[in-house]
Amino acid sequence: MSEAAAPRPAAGSAPGAASGSAFWADALLASFAQAGYLRSEPAILQPAEPFLDLSGEDIRKSLYLTTDPSGEELCLRPDLTIPVARDYLASSRAGQPAGFSYLGPVFRYRDGQPSQFLQAGIESFGRQDRAAADAEMLALALEATTAFGLTDVEIRTGDVALFNALIDALELYPVWRRRLIKDFNRKVSLTDDIEQLTLATAPGRNEYEGVLAALAGSDRKAALALVTDLMSIAGTTNVGGRTVAEIADRFLEQSTLKGGALPRDALATIKRFLAISGDPDDAIAQLRALAADARLDLAAAIDQFESRVGFMATRGIDIRKTRFATAFGRGLDYYTGFEFELHARGNGAEPLVAGGRYDGLMTQLGSASPIPAVGFSVWIEAMTRHGKAGAHGDTR
Repeated sequence: MSEAAAPRPAAGSAPGAASGSAFWADALLASFAQAGYLRSEPAILQPAEPFLDLSGEDIRKSLYLTTDPSGEELCLRPDLTIPVARDYLASSRAGQPAGFSYLGPVFRYRDGQPSQFLQAGIESFGRQDRAAADAEMLALALEATTAFGLTDVEIRTGDVALFNALIDALELYPVWRRRLIKDFNRKVSLTDDIEQLTLATAPGRNEYEGVLAALAGSDRKAALALVTDLMSIAGTTNVGGRTVAEIADRFLEQSTLKGGALPRDALATIKRFLAISGDPDDAIAQLRALAADARLDLAAAIDQFESRVGFMATRGIDIRKTRFATAFGRGLDYYTGFEFELHARGNGAEPLVAGGRYDGLMTQLGSASPIPAVGFSVWIEAMTRHGKAGAHGDTR
């Protein structure tokens, strides 16, 4: 990993004339370096396994894959967060607070768009002062937009940790907890699924009644062990293309529905929670009122949110112009807490910068103990389309 004392575009990263792209690249990397983030330049060729494990096999169709002589599957890096994290874990600084910046090409199949494109960003590892680190990421993301001549952006924020805390406090069956959190993270129709979970179970029995009764209310580990044993006895490892884990989850869903489904009061509380939006101070008041009315202990998650808002204000972020929504999520299992997007004013779909907290990633990548992590990515294509820097040479 190289220090960003002399910021420069990564080799081959900037299409067109080098002098054209240097205008925004130098400004962007200089702002990261001034904030103390070292330049990281991970290898372009990466092991494919971490991307497939963390994003699922669905990402395979977007990757550019190859195999080395030993049979290991490799890919051109589809993003930079995982490669930067892997380099950090392999370094002598692993486990210690450290921050890195990057600017370079990533490779991902995108229908109708170039498969090679630039990504910049920051990753911060090991800081225990999570609220302050979150606020710093948002402040630096806003600084990044100024490198492209953008000074009026919409700030959209959320916090999946609040939703997780709510679901935990409601003490739902483990299978419903996983299902609701998965829905929230992946931006599927959470509302429709919540309604489905309240439907009465059809009368009558089926041939799996005994197994369903044994699984009712159990955790996934116990269910998986039981289904694995049953399938082993039957001499099979999959049915109709479904894995043991998928079959266990299906049994868990059926058993939980047989046990009474999602309580109506829990449904009302979740709906009230997901309707909270506005500026962060108003949202905090609404969250505390909900917790008190529903007699739920959400204090730790709300306190962390409130602390973050305080650090945001200290960094000069106008809280009144910041939009918070409990239902806001970036559509990935990746995130564990604070999430945000910056948009050009009036542009609903395309973020300029996006990021958040992902405390679970380091253990998933092999760390023996959890390491806090937060960061963001700058979408260079969007920045150059919407910013004044687009007039300085980036012709894509």
